[in-house]
Amino acid sequence: MNNFIRLIQNENMKIYVRVRTWIMLSILALLSIGVPILLSLENNATKQSVWDSFMMSTSFVFFLNTIFAVVIAAESVAGEFSWGTIKLLLIRPWSRSKILASKYIATLLFSILSTVLLAALSFFTSLLIYSTDTIPSMVPPGIGAGKYVFLSLVCSYVDLFITVAIAFMLSTVFRSGGLSIGLSLFIMFTKGIFTMIFNPEKYTWANYLLFNHMDLSRYLVTNQGPGGATIGFSISILAVYYLILMAVTWVVFKKRDVAA
Repeated sequence: MNNFIRLIQNENMKIYVRVRTWIMLSILALLSIGVPILLSLENNATKQSVWDSFMMSTSFVFFLNTIFAVVIAAESVAGEFSWGTIKLLLIRPWSRSKILASKYIATLLFSILSTVLLAALSFFTSLLIYSTDTIPSMVPPGIGAGKYVFLSLVCSYVDLFITVAIAFMLSTVFRSGGLSIGLSLFIMFTKGIFTMIFNPEKYTWANYLLFNHMDLSRYLVTNQGPGGATIGFSISILAVYYLILMAVTWVVFKKRDVAA
């Protein structure tokens, strides 16, 4: 167990030793502070709610957060092949499963850190600028503002979580960081289009497509999604796809020939 923890620490060092990582975190921090300030310049801060500012800020910055997490995930495995360090890594006294698991855990830890960073900075900046007594306009009536905002953030992270799993799988299968990033970003930008084209209301089989269930925030205001789906059904679909992505990742990595 201690060896595995050290392996995770080693993978974290690979992430945070790079200047690129700190640039990405700095951009997230600056935007998380700057967006609430910019919003206050556009609107009268005394008439805005802390929660409205927080939700608008995080929804804007979270998109960039997902892109940065995809970059880390895409480079996690593919980078070892690009740098030619994969052979040195595999001759160590660790199984391939442990090596891959440590890389994936390190990637998830980065995504959690970046999410907590942007959420904390956005909230405290909004708290300093905006009124806590104003009724939030972006929160549906009958739902506690804090609870709704927290659940919205969790739903956003679920979307990021699945997108990172896709990027990590592509990184392992194609061994190309650029291709993994490109395909992952393509999925991010086009999943809304696919959702409109393959609408479960029109096609029953579309209810089993991954993209139609990645946005769980709809269930915060309604009990049913497109095609009559429930939150339990959507989570089940996401879980099945996630297991498939992880299974493909592990099988390909364990069978990958790195002798050449």
